[in-house]
Amino acid sequence: MPSPMASDSARCKFLFHSYLLRSLYGIKSPQDLTKTHHHDTYPAISPKKPALSQAGRSVLITGGGGGIGFEIARSFAKAGASRVIIVGRRSSVLDAAAVKLREEFKDSSTEFIARQGDIGDDASISSLWDFLHSQNIFVRVLVLNAAHVTPWGPDTLKMDKRELMEGFDINVGGNFVMMVKFVNQPLRPTGQQLNLIYVSTAGIQMIPAPNQTPYTTSKAAITALVGRIADEHPVEDIQIISYHPGTLYSEGASKYVDKSLLKWDEMALPADYAVWAASPEASWLHGKFVWAHWDVDELKADKDISKLMEQEKGFLRVAVQGLTEVSLERFMNKPE
Repeated sequence: MPSPMASDSARCKFLFHSYLLRSLYGIKSPQDLTKTHHHDTYPAISPKKPALSQAGRSVLITGGGGGIGFEIARSFAKAGASRVIIVGRRSSVLDAAAVKLREEFKDSSTEFIARQGDIGDDASISSLWDFLHSQNIFVRVLVLNAAHVTPWGPDTLKMDKRELMEGFDINVGGNFVMMVKFVNQPLRPTGQQLNLIYVSTAGIQMIPAPNQTPYTTSKAAITALVGRIADEHPVEDIQIISYHPGTLYSEGASKYVDKSLLKWDEMALPADYAVWAASPEASWLHGKFVWAHWDVDELKADKDISKLMEQEKGFLRVAVQGLTEVSLERFMNKPE
């Protein structure tokens, strides 16, 4: 058995090597992780790419009636998904979105289903999955896009507990129930791989963030939870990827932010990225949190990033900044 001193020495070498990689190759900033920082879609993530085909798959997208959710639905249709199910709270918005999708893809075989549902209501979630089962629909790909974003306030300690917990009940609790229902579908064939895509936010990295509570804190919590679930389930069982979609000028954003304030990304970037993330090409990022801006080919080809992913289990995961992951073995009472 190696001595504690030898273990500490190896740990120091590992930490120093990680520090060198991070320092020498300038990969602390998300903007620098790949040489190319995309703001619009590009060929490697095109839903028309044969390797990204979603043929034969049913895809469910929460918050699918507008904004990025609607664009993700379009991208999966372009990728040949057999069925695209959009879910949201407002029936009128969903129905209008379904009409647009059916018109745009009238020459394709993709079926579009609009279903009212509230991920903040457990009974509504159960009703949704009961309906899908009654229609003999097995969902292969789940895109968790819906989120609770308010209230906007600078002082957490002036908030009401109800306001705080509503964000966690929806963004964490509701998405958790959706994942449980997804994984335990009665119609899931034995051994059938699933694909889970979580639309997160770069807000979980902002310190301080303009809207810290409850949005970014609850989003950080669910992004961490999704990563932990990936630890428990191999990629062959459920391929899980969380990603920051970009800075997007949607209906929701327009209520709070002046369009001239920020540099906005094109919706096609995160929409097509979701399709790529649900393909075998993205399997090596199982459990990771990534940015849609990063060039997927450059990311995979970078040997230094590959080293970090091999050596640091916490790399591209929600964790404590400045520290690598820690193993339970470090706290075990082992015989000398």
